[in-house]
Amino acid sequence: MAKPDQNQVLRQLPIVVGTIAGILLFANRLLTPSLTDSQARSDALGIILSALLILTGLLWQRVQPRTPESVELVGEQGFELLPDLPDAIKTELAWASHLLLTNTVTKSIVVWHRGKILLRRGILSPKVEVKPGAILQRVLDKHKAVYLVALSIYPGRFEFDYLPENTQGVICQPIGTEGILILGANAPRSYTSQDENWVAAIAEKLDNTLSQYLEPAKG
Repeated sequence: MAKPDQNQVLRQLPIVVGTIAGILLFANRLLTPSLTDSQARSDALGIILSALLILTGLLWQRVQPRTPESVELVGEQGFELLPDLPDAIKTELAWASHLLLTNTVTKSIVVWHRGKILLRRGILSPKVEVKPGAILQRVLDKHKAVYLVALSIYPGRFEFDYLPENTQGVICQPIGTEGILILGANAPRSYTSQDENWVAAIAEKLDNTLSQYLEPAKG
């Protein structure tokens, strides 16, 4: 279920207050048989202030960024590592995934390398197998990250069936030339540029460790 925007009431408060004040001033004007000059000036000032409140509220609606709506991802919490990995790689994967889960909006992580899943952590989908579709293949071919800011609007979202079914955003970050770090978020448009740079740095560190402890792929 989507979580409501906690700042919605604050953004609408000036509009509500300004509207109520304007209505009360108008009603007071209608019910007063005769107005003195000072009352007329007070009413005019009140109307101006009410209009300013409404205008301020409208500006807040446009200027203040809204927190992306997050959802509760469907799946079970888990932490899976490929059993026959060297201990150094297991430690590196555990460290990297912990950092991503605790310092970014990431809720689900898959590390795919040379056709194998080295790690799954966070909220896990029942489906384990990763079959690279058009999006992952593009990442492998071009060695450039792909950030799907709102997964539901992309036709290629179906290739990510190994992530929770209601995943909102996905980053596919290349790990060298043979692997991909796949991150799933529970809110659309939630990764910042700083997050993306950090994910790239972690993927580079993982590539360095994997290249040290795994034998080169046979041609």
